[in-house]
Amino acid sequence: MSRKRRASQRKIEADTHYGYSVALSKFINMLMWDGKKSIASRVVYDALDSVAKKRKDKPLVIFNKVITDLSPLVEVKSRRVGGATYSVPSEIRESRRIFLAMGWLINAARKRGSGDMTKKLADEINDVLEERGAAIKKKIDVHKAAESSRAFSHLRF
Repeated sequence: MSRKRRASQRKIEADTHYGYSVALSKFINMLMWDGKKSIASRVVYDALDSVAKKRKDKPLVIFNKVITDLSPLVEVKSRRVGGATYSVPSEIRESRRIFLAMGWLINAARKRGSGDMTKKLADEINDVLEERGAAIKKKIDVHKAAESSRAFSHLRF
């Protein structure tokens, strides 16, 4: 961390395909490999369109619901006090919640076995909407870790 000043947030252009969503644009940027943004955006749009056909809802509404459902409320941070290291639960700010949810969704989709990335992402989005799958399991694990470390919450500062 810088001692001089807080790092400034970079502006991300809003996605124009589905109603000017900055979050969707950030998700496409996180999914992108080797600077191939057109491929990443096509994968995301096709996955959202296929889920929207099944669910009979707008793709942007589905995306926002998935990110909201995956966003964790607390996380565990290591804190060193008097020679011992404690896992201290702490609340997460909104931007980090969204970042974690997007990362978990992308990693869970990439680890799925068969098919191309469009199908894997669509299947993972469906699983999140039905509250199952690897991304939801990751969120539950983080919440369980924070719950089990609740006794050390007084060490937070």
